[in-house]
Amino acid sequence: MTTTQRTPETEAPKPAAGQGAGAAGASGPAQVSEAQARAVAESARETTWRRPSFGKELFSGRLRLDLLHPWPTEDPAAAERYETFAGRLHEFLTTQVDGAQIERDAQIPDQVFQGLAELGAFGMKIDEKYGGVGLSHLHYARALTLVGSANPAVGALLSAHQSIGVPQPLKLFGTDEQRQTFLPRLAAGEVSAFLLTEPDVGSDPARLSTTAQPLPDGSGYLLNGVKLWATNGTVATLLVVMAQVPPGEGNRGGISAFVVEGDAAGITVERRNAFMGLRGLENSVTRFHDVFVPKENLIGGEGQGLRIALTTLNTGRLSLPAHCVGAGKYSLAVARQWAQERVQWGRPVAEHEAIGKKLAFIAASTYGMSAMLDLSCLLADDDHNDIRIEAALVKLYSSELAWQVGDELVQVRGGRGYETADSLAARGERPIATEQLLRDLRINRIFEGSTEIMHLLIAREAVDVHLSVAGDLIDPKAGLGRKARAAGRAALFYARWLPGLLVGRGQLPGGYAEFGPLARHLRWAERRSRRLARATFRGMARWQGRLERKQAFLARLVEIGAELYAVTAACVRARAERETRPESTALADTFCWQARRRTDAHFAALWRNTDASDRELARAVTEGRFEFLEAGILPPAGDGAWVAGWEPGEAVVDDLRRRPLPAAADRASD
Repeated sequence: MTTTQRTPETEAPKPAAGQGAGAAGASGPAQVSEAQARAVAESARETTWRRPSFGKELFSGRLRLDLLHPWPTEDPAAAERYETFAGRLHEFLTTQVDGAQIERDAQIPDQVFQGLAELGAFGMKIDEKYGGVGLSHLHYARALTLVGSANPAVGALLSAHQSIGVPQPLKLFGTDEQRQTFLPRLAAGEVSAFLLTEPDVGSDPARLSTTAQPLPDGSGYLLNGVKLWATNGTVATLLVVMAQVPPGEGNRGGISAFVVEGDAAGITVERRNAFMGLRGLENSVTRFHDVFVPKENLIGGEGQGLRIALTTLNTGRLSLPAHCVGAGKYSLAVARQWAQERVQWGRPVAEHEAIGKKLAFIAASTYGMSAMLDLSCLLADDDHNDIRIEAALVKLYSSELAWQVGDELVQVRGGRGYETADSLAARGERPIATEQLLRDLRINRIFEGSTEIMHLLIAREAVDVHLSVAGDLIDPKAGLGRKARAAGRAALFYARWLPGLLVGRGQLPGGYAEFGPLARHLRWAERRSRRLARATFRGMARWQGRLERKQAFLARLVEIGAELYAVTAACVRARAERETRPESTALADTFCWQARRRTDAHFAALWRNTDASDRELARAVTEGRFEFLEAGILPPAGDGAWVAGWEPGEAVVDDLRRRPLPAAADRASD
């Protein structure tokens, strides 16, 4: 394997005629049909279920409590290892990380990078045999929660590096040689980044236009293209890059994943992007021009890139809820202390029902998110369950709920919630950064799959049982023979499946009695899981192949499933804490009542909604029929492109790469 970092003075192999940047063709992504785009996404799905999945069973109408209860136990050795590490991490964050300074400067100082490297924080999720700390999923999430409370941008730095950057794909798909080569470097403090998105390619990977052209001598590939929104892109020395390999003789081709040296010749960081929150985020626009990548740096095989990315996210998504749980804990601490201290109309505001309801929402939501995340992490650590649906649900659910929690905290704080921490401090008040919390939280509904994309991703898994037995029956392209065979399979399947949705444990007055006062919530969840499956079947029967376009309907199904998973997690956790922390029952009970109201609203909206009129109105809006509503204001500023294009070739701007850590050789000599 080639491991030498390439510098601008190191010449890469030259492409043959017709290869390299000139072969990239016109700039921008290829135009593909909707069917082609769906085919690419579908081909990357993991279609088999080799291990049990609570989420899969839930959407099929079966509340498999046995997969979650009793609450999984932590490995004592792993817990001890975390406590030792967490003590050092807590000390470092308290004494060496100034979150207010990072917010003001919009940059994480070099000494913070260096301190994190010395702690081993860049190797929290890397196995000890490669020099990492070797934390479990559970303890890694707790470490990120702690880091995020110091500054969310630092948390994003570490999670993007380990959850979706080079370490996780190599752990799952890398060769022994790749792991031995790269993981020790990453554990020691080198930073990694994941590069998939392009200026005009987001959640539609079929249009990916970055290319990796195989070289004639078989030594490697030449990488050409531009990547957008690469978190850690300005500071990373190792990159995971997704690129299209053209098919050819001896090459399967397709979207492929590569480990790329961040200092290789031909790489230019052209921009450092700035955002409304996470001001310390090192996020880049990165150009590749004839960048040589040795063949040994291909992860998996050609055409496996998108599958690698999606599989990596199965557990990688658990890092984002850790930040959401941290935000909930912070919001609860601030709201509790403020509501006790602030007096209005002769009483602390906590005693006023309007504020008390908000406190209850913040506390209950934090408990629910925490239970959901911890349970998902423990299931991932146990490695006996397929958690692809659970991880997606907790990402979706916590990102939305944490945003509501942050918004309620601003309201509890009133004008001080809208005021910046520096302004508060200048008046001699506590510098509580509530407005920053809200800004930082907003990206979570977009990061690692937007809420809308998560709805579709989870919904695809939710209806998989139906597509597997009736796919040809609802496929307009299927011939009569295929439809007839599908009809036979469907008749046999539904003759067994549908009766099972009529009765269940949730209808027994004594069902789940071991959960005490929380049993009523599990009985409700069991009944609602069967109702969810019936609603899904009804939607399939009503719209058949058109169901994929009923995105609002599918979103509500997913939201119901998320609430049912959250309710179950909260009840199971409270049951496990009954002896050691009996007050958890009250938290779980309130959370469940709140979740039940949200769920019933989603069920009601499945069939009584404004979806059809909304679609018609949206069409009229885009046709310009309501432009009169825009009169009376100044037009939106600027006349640039809505989506900037790019041209292949060498960079024409300065390179903005930043290296906050000394080079590996310099660190070794120190």
